[in-house]
Amino acid sequence: MPRCRVNLNSIIFLVILQGADVVLFCSWYVQVSPHSFVDSNNKVHVLLLSSWRSGSSFLGQVFSQHPSVFYLMEPAWHVWSKLKKTGAPAHRMAVRDLLQSVFQCDFSVMEACLPEQHSVSPLFMWSHSRALCSPPACPLTPRNEFSNNIQCLKACDGTSLQGVEEACGTYSHVVLKEVRFFELESLYPLLQDPNLDLRIIHLVRDPRAVMRSREESAKAFESDNAVVLDQRNVPAGEVQYQVLQEICRSHMRINEKAILKPPPFLNGRYKMVRYEDMARDPLGEIFSMYEFVGLEMTRQMEEWIYKVTHGKGKGSPNDAFKIISRNAVEVSQAWRTMLPYIKVKRIQEVCKGAMSLLGYKMINSEKEQKRLDIDLLVPHEPYQFS
Repeated sequence: MPRCRVNLNSIIFLVILQGADVVLFCSWYVQVSPHSFVDSNNKVHVLLLSSWRSGSSFLGQVFSQHPSVFYLMEPAWHVWSKLKKTGAPAHRMAVRDLLQSVFQCDFSVMEACLPEQHSVSPLFMWSHSRALCSPPACPLTPRNEFSNNIQCLKACDGTSLQGVEEACGTYSHVVLKEVRFFELESLYPLLQDPNLDLRIIHLVRDPRAVMRSREESAKAFESDNAVVLDQRNVPAGEVQYQVLQEICRSHMRINEKAILKPPPFLNGRYKMVRYEDMARDPLGEIFSMYEFVGLEMTRQMEEWIYKVTHGKGKGSPNDAFKIISRNAVEVSQAWRTMLPYIKVKRIQEVCKGAMSLLGYKMINSEKEQKRLDIDLLVPHEPYQFS
């Protein structure tokens, strides 16, 4: 029987070489295949609940640009666009069911709202989702880089709904932003769904600032205003005040329901955030929100948040729906120099209860309004709920 003589040094070399191959393969796999599906039981689902012109687009981008987040902006827009001739209460179940499916990365429910090609392009503001501009949905933007919605709009509009579903399945957090909920009870089935780990971040803003911002883009809200007012005939001069009153009432209902004897399934799953607190301390507030939903703050996100909130000026009316670098504190105070006092008085009348509950101080004169050294925000601590 022939003997096989093997050099010991050769064996050691082969073992080391094999180990190096394994390490290199694992490293390569992590880099080129980071899109393995996340177990649905480990996903966190986040609803950014707010109203129009309250800073929700900025907050949406705070989550959208995070590398662990699949984000979609206002999917309920499709329901409201289809059911234009009715009021908000008639939309509740349809909107809730839509969100329930999308949270679970099931976009087949969107097919009834979209043209026959069923691609990403008709989805409302889809290009503002970094996840839809990144692999596996689109090769344009690496997942650890920030997306540009203008470039994305041109390069990624051919993605199919199936591709959207596949992309959604690869993220640990699914975040939806909505401005079309007016009560918390509609969301109870989602909070009780064993397939969802739902957290609600409720963003509010001083109604005087909301009115100032809404006036800059009044035309864009005409259709939504009619739905909010349940298609009632309202004098033109009263529409904005009555819409704002409904918004203020909804913030009160949501906050009171979450804070005063909440149902057990809501405990620890609701957080209210005031836009003004976020403007004054963006990194602190956003870090707190990330912690609430189980996201890590990255150095890249820190730098982006600082840059976008520490720009110069308030921006122009043409920038109303854009996320650009501005001075966040100046933006939050702009109403005090731009809104006539007679309008401020009326807003305070229709939103008195909400302002008291949410921590916004009244003013009693135009002089007081213009004095920016007078702080109109009640200290943060009593309003930091969980």
